[in-house]
Amino acid sequence: MQPKIMMKKKSISASKASLVLFLCQMISALDVPLDSKLLEELSQPPTITQQSPKDYIVDPRENIVIQCEAKGKPPPSFSWTRNGTHFDIDKDAQVTMKPNSGTLVINIMNGGKAEAYEGVYQCTARNERGAAISNNIVIRPSRSPLWTKEKLEPNQVREGDSLVLHCRPPVGLPPPIIFWMDNAFQRLPQSERVSQGLNGDLYFSNVQPEDTREDYICYARFNHTQTIQQKQPISVKVFSMDSLNDTIAANLSDTDIYGARPVTERQPVLLTPTGSTSTKVELRGNVLLLECIAAGLPTPVIRWIKEGGELPANRTFFENFKKTLKIIDVSEADSGNYKCIARNTLGSAHHVISVTVKAAPYWITAPRNLVLSPGEDGTLICRANGNPKPSISWLANGVPIAIAPEDPSRKVDGDTIIFSQVQERSSAVYQCNASNEYGYLLANAFVNVLAEPPRILTPANKLYQVIADSPALLDCAYFGSPKPEIEWFKGVKGSILRGSEYIFHDNGTLEIPVAQKDSTGAYTCVARNKLGKIQNEVQLEIKDPTVIIKQPEYKVIQRYGQVSFECIIKHDSTLLPTVIWLKDNDELPDDERFLVGKDNLTIMNVTDKDDGTYTCIVNTTLDSVSASAVLTVVARPNPPFDLELTGQLERSVELSWIPGDENNSPITNFVIEYEDGLHEPGVWHYQTEVPGTQTTVQLKLSPYVNYSFRVIAVNEIGRSQPSEPSEQYLTKSANPDENPSNVQGIGSEPDNLVITWESLKGFQSNGPGLQYKVSWRQKDVDDEWTSVIVANVSKYIVSGTPTFVPYEIKVQALNDLGYAPEPSEVIGHSGEDLPMVAPGNVQVHVINSTLAKVHWDPVPLKTVRGHLQGYKVYYWKVQSLSRRSRRHVEKKILTFRGNKTFGMLPGLEPYSTYKLNVRVANGKGEGPASPDKVFRTPEGVPSSPSFLKITNPTLDSLTLEWGSPTHPNGVLTSYILKFQPINNTHELGPLVEIRIPANESSLILKNLNYSTRYKFYFNAQTSVGSGNQITEEAVTIMDEAMASRQVDIATQGWFIGLMCAVALLILILLIVCFIRRNKGGKYPVKEKEDAHADPEIQPMKEDDGTFGEYRLFSFVSSAPF
Repeated sequence: MQPKIMMKKKSISASKASLVLFLCQMISALDVPLDSKLLEELSQPPTITQQSPKDYIVDPRENIVIQCEAKGKPPPSFSWTRNGTHFDIDKDAQVTMKPNSGTLVINIMNGGKAEAYEGVYQCTARNERGAAISNNIVIRPSRSPLWTKEKLEPNQVREGDSLVLHCRPPVGLPPPIIFWMDNAFQRLPQSERVSQGLNGDLYFSNVQPEDTREDYICYARFNHTQTIQQKQPISVKVFSMDSLNDTIAANLSDTDIYGARPVTERQPVLLTPTGSTSTKVELRGNVLLLECIAAGLPTPVIRWIKEGGELPANRTFFENFKKTLKIIDVSEADSGNYKCIARNTLGSAHHVISVTVKAAPYWITAPRNLVLSPGEDGTLICRANGNPKPSISWLANGVPIAIAPEDPSRKVDGDTIIFSQVQERSSAVYQCNASNEYGYLLANAFVNVLAEPPRILTPANKLYQVIADSPALLDCAYFGSPKPEIEWFKGVKGSILRGSEYIFHDNGTLEIPVAQKDSTGAYTCVARNKLGKIQNEVQLEIKDPTVIIKQPEYKVIQRYGQVSFECIIKHDSTLLPTVIWLKDNDELPDDERFLVGKDNLTIMNVTDKDDGTYTCIVNTTLDSVSASAVLTVVARPNPPFDLELTGQLERSVELSWIPGDENNSPITNFVIEYEDGLHEPGVWHYQTEVPGTQTTVQLKLSPYVNYSFRVIAVNEIGRSQPSEPSEQYLTKSANPDENPSNVQGIGSEPDNLVITWESLKGFQSNGPGLQYKVSWRQKDVDDEWTSVIVANVSKYIVSGTPTFVPYEIKVQALNDLGYAPEPSEVIGHSGEDLPMVAPGNVQVHVINSTLAKVHWDPVPLKTVRGHLQGYKVYYWKVQSLSRRSRRHVEKKILTFRGNKTFGMLPGLEPYSTYKLNVRVANGKGEGPASPDKVFRTPEGVPSSPSFLKITNPTLDSLTLEWGSPTHPNGVLTSYILKFQPINNTHELGPLVEIRIPANESSLILKNLNYSTRYKFYFNAQTSVGSGNQITEEAVTIMDEAMASRQVDIATQGWFIGLMCAVALLILILLIVCFIRRNKGGKYPVKEKEDAHADPEIQPMKEDDGTFGEYRLFSFVSSAPF
């Protein structure tokens, strides 16, 4: 359709507006955005920026607003046509035009009628450079008419027949939306059997008695006016076959031969569309809707196919229970034959719809604005397609180009206008109209002829910051007419940039594909045309990239645990990074459990909902890097559910279940437990287990058990809670399958046999009345068994048996249904008695002073009268040969298991007299003792003297007193005393040794050095050797002259106070030393003592004058030799 162009214009007042102008390059034209400063200086023809839709349906109750906005320099003026003639808005008080705009406002709310303003409107925007026009805007007020009154007859339908309830809504603008409801405003349920067609009618493929009702109401909703119109209710009454036959029989005479046919099944018949074929035309880009609704019983099922092709994938949808085929965004390729097939068990019906896709015009190449300089050439191209092929027509400033003013630079060639050697008067707005029977396209494109020297729009000294190894784009936005040539230089005096390492874009931008650190510096852009030259400098800085050097890692954490993700970064020192954490590409939950640190994310008390992908995003002003890690929250599995028992047999059943959630840790196995509700209610026992991939198991059962089962899932984290118990299953009774275990025969007295066994558990009884048959006979003596049946106990005592003889024993289970299999026999013994004889020929061999070996002859086994346990050796010390004192006799016992005939007696005391005897033992006790055997141990080395005390120190003597060893272990021969001086540096002097008779207990050492510390070593000896030594230290006193002077000083009061203080300090020091010594610490003298612990191996030093000269000494004994 060709829009008509109105030439008359109406002057309007318009204020300046802020505009953004895009000048587009075509061939030699420019494509540069103009800034506001440049816009104030350059002229531009009008451009329509906003307009109302072509088909504009308005609400008749509201004001009508017809939009028309345009830009240009100078600002354009606006005029309108209505139905092809000038629309003088000044003559209509209801119509106004918005200031600085072409938008019309028609006042309906103050008395105007929308119907009076129906028509086709077109806006023209004009300035000194040309005129642009809008589309033809068709204004139509919406309509929502009432339903015409009609008399609706009730619909009486036989059960199984089809039915169509017609809606026939009033014709509205736009068409209403149809739906069916009842009197309670509830939507009527729809299904494969009952559904609404595209035309709004309600279709019943077959009616059923439940379809009887009197309130089938069709509603029409008109969205523009927000009103709903209601059709009168339609009544439907469905007669069933039985009620219809009764009615007919009551109204016919016996002579009439008539009968209502029963409900019979019918093959499908299409209700819509009718016939076998139909056609459908749809426009390109629209939604294609095809419908087939069929009658039949059973209800038919609809299927769609495209003959000779496939239904388009991703664009095909089925609606209304597959009765409607919907294809969106159709194109010419969707043309063809579409077949719907309705099928039920009796047959099928089909319909073919021939679809033709036509197309309103659509753009292939829409004309684009041209900015040319005087003398340049250019073209406007307008190419469109459609079905049928649209026709192309041109207008200049809204006037058909054939009657427009002549322009020698312009030549029209079909869909192209060619411009040659344009001049400033060639500026104009051209309209291209592409139309066919289904619509039209209208596009405005201006030709603006300008003569302008180069201008660079990029700000001077603009700083560009780029990450190393990334592209750097340096702008040089320019404008000029003719189009300027652009050159780039590095630095002020650098050479022109060329080569493959640079890319020069048509808009002036210089691209460095891979910027490096040495790319940093100043770059100069130069723009020149025949009218002038201009340059601009920009700065480029290259920054180090941001890198995540420690990325978050995959984590598996148990529920309620704690987990941390690291995100450690390295970045350019001049850039300020920000770190953001995301969960599943969304913000972290607002939860105090999430703790975001400088370089980590910590999640406390992890729950299942924390499972997901966590991403660390590091942003700077120049780059952004990210790293992700998955958190898997694991936990013990959820319990299995839906336990089911199938295939119940007497001795087996199949148990199946559904596993619970494994909580991200695969289930490794299932444990099956059972409860015996008959014998042990509430107690669960292990039955079996199966792999985690198995959800059924065949279970072996025992008779006479009321089974319940439960299942426990196990994964690496642990065991689930048990499932809910299965249903109970009581198995039938049967003979016992097994006999008691652990049967034993052990006598408790010499004349009885106690037979014991482990009773069967409740489920092992296999039935009621569990008892035991106990049988016995003396081995190798009796041929016949003696038997007794006892209740459900675990012991039976046989009396009057010989002492300790073998018996064959067996215990058999039985219940009310019979006996268990024949039991196996075991050997037991009647009761034991004490052994009758003692071991003979007892011999003792003394090995050393603390060890002896004893031998004996074994007793005859028949005298043991029981199970031989072994031999016991009783031994005790009679006296010590080194002391006359007697003490309490303590007997010791050593037991030698089995039939041994010797043993070792350790831990004897030296130089002592011992006695021993030997006895045989069985399970009953010990036999008589052998005659006592006496033996002696030889001498040994003595223990250390019981004490060593040093008293009465003088200038040159010390008195020593000691006690004899606690354990002499023989006859003492002497005491050995060794001593040596200790100097001020704690070094030891020469060692002196003295041998003292054994009957001495004190000694006075004379001729010692005054004021000297001595260390003493003292031990006792027997004929075997020396015992352990004890040590002591003592000090001789100072000389008498020094003592006299001290006495004189001691009379002074000040000295007495000083000595008291010194004495207190010394006391404290001694206490500390004593504590340290008890704890194992060493003071210096002690260290020297340890260093020379063995005086016998310490070599004597040569006399260095430290200790002075040793003198002869004598000792005074406290007892005669």
